[in-house]
Amino acid sequence: MNSGSIGTRNTETPVLDVRSVSRDYPGKRIGLFSRGPAARAVDEVSFSIPAGKSVALVGRSGCGKSTLARMILALDGVTAGDILIDGESIAGRHGEDLRQARRAMGIGLVAEPLHLLDETISADEKRERAAAALHEVGLIRDDLDKYPHEFSGGQRQRLSIARALITRPDLIVADEPVSALDVSIRAQILDLFADLNARLGLAYLFITHDLHVARAISDEVLVMSHGKIVERGRTADVLAQPRSEAGRELVAAAPELERSLRRRAVR
Repeated sequence: MNSGSIGTRNTETPVLDVRSVSRDYPGKRIGLFSRGPAARAVDEVSFSIPAGKSVALVGRSGCGKSTLARMILALDGVTAGDILIDGESIAGRHGEDLRQARRAMGIGLVAEPLHLLDETISADEKRERAAAALHEVGLIRDDLDKYPHEFSGGQRQRLSIARALITRPDLIVADEPVSALDVSIRAQILDLFADLNARLGLAYLFITHDLHVARAISDEVLVMSHGKIVERGRTADVLAQPRSEAGRELVAAAPELERSLRRRAVR
């Protein structure tokens, strides 16, 4: 697979456009026939990602970022607002209609996405596409025949990325993509993401609580707190001088971040 395999599209249209999206959950049950007030997990969030750009959505656990990711992936419903992929709304779609809308997306860490393709393809074609995706992430064709326990943690993460690439996406959504890896393997996977961005022009939405990861792989940072986006801007600017309380708390909780920023500035 090469950059030409990414589908032709209007580059002026954002790959992902989130418009005033909210998500409410029913309140706690009170007695047999009533509930308390609804809980709002995501509160009127708006942002967009242009083609080829990387955005990190950061925030503490429970801030709503994973709920937002599930809505973007159409795994959870939208209470209000709209989500557009390549200019096409996915809010309220179901079944085949939803499958068509999601074809442009590579879903980080979700297996077997070939069912999203329009055409029916043969077993040989599936194998060829899988082999091409493995090649893109630094694995080989023979790895197709291995069992999961034969791969290291870093190789398994490369496999997850290959699964996301197999539908030839414009956008990959990855939730905590390197959190379970040790430092040296984490660096390799982050370098792989950067390489795929450069070679294939992929756009990314990274959901993470780790500011080191955000600093390494994103052009822009969105800081989320209590269901809202409370700060956004260029990654280096936000992490060097956060304006929001939530941003300052995240930076304070990453004591090595400033040293990391200084090392990068010297390079």
